[in-house]
Amino acid sequence: MKTPSLLHSPFMGIFCVLGSVCSLQFGAAYATTLFPHVGPFATTSLRLSIAGLVILAITRPTLTAWSKQQWIYIIRFGIAMGLMNTFFYAGIDKLPLGTAVTIEFIGPLTLAALLSKNLKDYLWVTLALLGIGLFGLEALTSTHSLNLHGVAFILAAAFFWALYILTSATVGAHVPGTGGLGIAMLIGALPTMPAALAHTPDFITTPTLFTTAFGTALFGSLIPYSLEFYALKILPSHTFGILMSLEPAAAATLGFLLLNQPISSHGTLAIACVMSASIGTTLSARARRKNTNPTSTASKRD
Repeated sequence: MKTPSLLHSPFMGIFCVLGSVCSLQFGAAYATTLFPHVGPFATTSLRLSIAGLVILAITRPTLTAWSKQQWIYIIRFGIAMGLMNTFFYAGIDKLPLGTAVTIEFIGPLTLAALLSKNLKDYLWVTLALLGIGLFGLEALTSTHSLNLHGVAFILAAAFFWALYILTSATVGAHVPGTGGLGIAMLIGALPTMPAALAHTPDFITTPTLFTTAFGTALFGSLIPYSLEFYALKILPSHTFGILMSLEPAAAATLGFLLLNQPISSHGTLAIACVMSASIGTTLSARARRKNTNPTSTASKRD
């Protein structure tokens, strides 16, 4: 049997996913440095528009080749992406990064339960909700209150994350290449574009702000999406899903290291619950696929 090269080995796939997770959360932490100057809405628009333009410059898609239905798929994808990012950035403006990412995971977990209609998946969602409830318990028993506006923003982001998953799958299935992603990013930037345009004088007088915005687009979109795209070609989907479950822990760690956001015992337990629920949902989905296709093996890509 031919031995795979290092570039196409499972080790490289794992490295890419871990790199994506760390880059995405670093980008989110880095984005918060723009908030005091231009706010979360302008930051969202700049991140998506810069990333979208870079992707289009690289891929150079033929836009006229897309059908009306393909454009509808891309527009839906862009709206879901834009609102997901807008609400997430509004949320981390008021909540610690680890707390926000942990709560946001309720979106894909609930989507997985609804699509599977399996009791086990509902139990995993219940575990995640119990974990998230620990943040509320911590707020009641400590001097640090949980910002309710921030929680509402993140719950909205969780909802649009679920829609993002559905619409991205549709675009991936019906629109060839990655040009659709670039256009979707530009569409997603439109709702918050007025906020970015309002701060145009700030970017002219303080060029470092644009440099920071470009760094946010680089670490928050371009690098993680590229690494995930490459990793999905190498790793089975269940391995990819389990590794992506590390996001809450990565967010809490980077929030602590970069933003001086402490990690409490309640927060640690909440993160553990949500990560366990995410891993459980991933393994449950893999088991259903194996039962549906008895000829599949553990080494076969899902």
